[in-house]
Amino acid sequence: TTLRQARLVTAMTGAADTTLTSGGEYVFYIPEGKWQTHFSSLLFSADVPATVMEVSLVGTLILVAAIFPDQVQTANSMPLLELAVFMVFLSLLRRLYNSYLEAVFCSFPQYRTQPVKEHELKSAKDLTGRDLTQLENIVKQDRLTLLSQFVLDVSIYFLVPGYYPAAEASYASMHMRVLQLVLNHYVMSLGMYWMHRALHVNPWLWRNIHSLHHWAKHPLSRTTYQDHWADNFANAIIGHFFAQILIPLDHDFFWVSRIFRICESLEKHSGVSCWFNIAHSLQRWFPFAQMPHHHDWHHEGHKGCNYTFSSIGGLWDCVFGTRKTGRHPQMAETREDREMTVKDTKQTRKGMMMDHPYLCLSPVLAIGMMAAVKYVEIGI
Repeated sequence: TTLRQARLVTAMTGAADTTLTSGGEYVFYIPEGKWQTHFSSLLFSADVPATVMEVSLVGTLILVAAIFPDQVQTANSMPLLELAVFMVFLSLLRRLYNSYLEAVFCSFPQYRTQPVKEHELKSAKDLTGRDLTQLENIVKQDRLTLLSQFVLDVSIYFLVPGYYPAAEASYASMHMRVLQLVLNHYVMSLGMYWMHRALHVNPWLWRNIHSLHHWAKHPLSRTTYQDHWADNFANAIIGHFFAQILIPLDHDFFWVSRIFRICESLEKHSGVSCWFNIAHSLQRWFPFAQMPHHHDWHHEGHKGCNYTFSSIGGLWDCVFGTRKTGRHPQMAETREDREMTVKDTKQTRKGMMMDHPYLCLSPVLAIGMMAAVKYVEIGI
């Protein structure tokens, strides 16, 4: 069991088996000491086989793009080399921001969304509540996610010219570009809201796909993309892809959107809700804004699974009656949190008709059909 646990720690953190009692156990224990020691070892290597795969895939893409720049260029798109370099940048961003958020979680227990005692789990489980068998499955899904996302990104580049927008000599006014970014994010959030809700209320989708993500009852930022590979694949299409077709962003704001989304996604799984959550703090002035404690409640099993499905903003949970405040430090409280009474907090769900296992997929199909029609008739 000890060796098996050590191998699991190695896969999850990139630490060697010999560090099981000297730092490699980060995924199982909250480290003690100065805050500098709390940075996750995911910063350096993560899962070694996955890292080797990532370096090989992206490295090959960089070589091809550098050697054959004209042959691989698609119309109205950024150079393939730029896309490959940005893949490297986004990978580093995920690791760095994950390490930052996990350091905050370990160093500032007063900002945790769940009390410290909630994390006093059996030694056979990690800090998020997953057992060793579940963690082994997650490691496999992580590798499949890496491969499938790479194939999807490169395929879209060649099959959908203009999806990755080329830089332009001039752009529209800044306020129009910002407005387009906001609209793009709300469209993205709408598609992801209904897909997420369907993953909960459709028994097959829940049992075979989304339940893997909810093995983490006490999420940390590292659990953000630890799903079934098909879960991440669907989110990429229904969220980013459909939104970029319907409300296209220009070159600069395309990357701004990607960076913001990564930070927002990591934050809502971080287990802390406070001013350290940079992306959430920036959007708090939007109506119905959410903080990480809303999504944390969503992970607490039977108490919250079928509430707070939104990513970005929180508008759609309020519109469709699936908002819950969750537990949180007072400083993280939003305007809507303060306005929700005890009765509101305990009320039953609204819009139950849309919880039909198949009807809940109709908004997703509708958004996909609109994106297809728009692309065929107008393009990007």
